[in-house]
Amino acid sequence: MSQRAELPRLIGMLNWFIRRKIAAYEKTYGYDLTYAREILVTDFGAFMRLGKITNAIGWHCDVPLPVYYGAKLTATVAEDCGPCTQLIVTMALADKVDPAIVRAIVAGDLDAAGDAALGIRFARGVLAHSPEADDPRAEIERRWGSRAVLSCAYALCAARFFPTLKYALGHGHACQQVVVAGSTVQPRRAQLRVAS
Repeated sequence: MSQRAELPRLIGMLNWFIRRKIAAYEKTYGYDLTYAREILVTDFGAFMRLGKITNAIGWHCDVPLPVYYGAKLTATVAEDCGPCTQLIVTMALADKVDPAIVRAIVAGDLDAAGDAALGIRFARGVLAHSPEADDPRAEIERRWGSRAVLSCAYALCAARFFPTLKYALGHGHACQQVVVAGSTVQPRRAQLRVAS
């Protein structure tokens, strides 16, 4: 059999495998990936590129998880305080971030957030395109190095990319309450302006 004739069979096998991985992800995180299935059906190559983007912006290194999720959750709430926020909450809890810290991040409570407040302040400053990002950026770099800053920067990009993609494809959702370890928390979107 020629390579050209073999290609559709290989793509079919890859599609089957990818659909199983999507279903497993949905089950693990309680998150609807209908938009990803639609991308897969629309264009296999576009879906594969989405996978590359996901891997790239999901990278993080050297930054403590509360600080990382402080940045990532703050940015996610700013972009979409619905299912995407719930997904990142679920991931933070799976990564063993203290539920009280996760609740504080979602609520935008700097006083209760501990070290995560540094990530929150950094995200707020960056999203507001404000020089208020400079001090938390410098502190993150001083404590944990340049890769920690880069990790937080990637977290902000991820938080913008996926909600934007979902809204563009017609899968955006209105704001909703978020559940953190059994407690309901109302996301604080209005805190995008830098505040301490």
